Amino acid sequence: MINSYTGSDDVDVGVAMAAAAAGANVVRDMYGQRLSRIDKGAGDFATAADVAAEQAILDVIRAQRPHDAVLGEEGGQQGAADSVRQWLVDPLCGTLNYAVGNMLVAVNVALRDGAAAVADPFSGEVFFTDGGTALVRHNGLDALLSPTPDTRLVDVNLDPPFPNAPGFRAVDLLAHPGFVARFRPRVVSTTLALTWVAAGKRAAYVTDGGDLSGSVHFAAGIAICRAAGCVVTGIDGAPIGPAGRGLVVAADADTHSELMSLIRRR
Repeated sequence: MINSYTGSDDVDVGVAMAAAAAGANVVRDMYGQRLSRIDKGAGDFATAADVAAEQAILDVIRAQRPHDAVLGEEGGQQGAADSVRQWLVDPLCGTLNYAVGNMLVAVNVALRDGAAAVADPFSGEVFFTDGGTALVRHNGLDALLSPTPDTRLVDVNLDPPFPNAPGFRAVDLLAHPGFVARFRPRVVSTTLALTWVAAGKRAAYVTDGGDLSGSVHFAAGIAICRAAGCVVTGIDGAPIGPAGRGLVVAADADTHSELMSLIRRR
């Protein structure tokens, strides 16, 4: 446990943390209210809390980094998409949970290939990294994140779409005899699952998808997991990137190897 972070990228980390905290304050303050919804199609939607939280995040970034580009889940691209400095913002990861009164949500802010922060509006924890060190701040104190597979709990994202089916279906993994013998499944479907792997609260996280490295939903969590020393690949075991397929994040190499073996056997 240390009193405060003083890393080489302290300024960008501070912006990421302040922006994530501003969004988390909005999410927490609007919790439990009857919120208007914005239909996105295919059963997806945003709430007024998503929009308000993103605006609070943008206010912080604009005040501190007025020339940086931003890609927000709700507001889209602002500034050049190929900017050297681009912030990826998911103001409310877990909207479906939030809309029905479930507190398993997160607020994600990441500078592409740089600092990142994930705030839990209800626990008060802010997970963050400068790209080299991963920590969590709670009640004014910072602690290094230390992943461990000891819980044997694996979060599996079951949300559509399923671009790698029928070759890979996450739901099939839950019924695999080898998985049941070694792990216990959990389903959170939020960036909290990634930060919990980095923090030792989960052994691993698995999701389908394409290239998630530049996703507003995943960029901050991936950055934190990498900095914490987790093993991060696609569901094919390859590095995530433009040709990536989904995501497997494990607390250690052995857990990652076990999960890859089960996935390949599928």
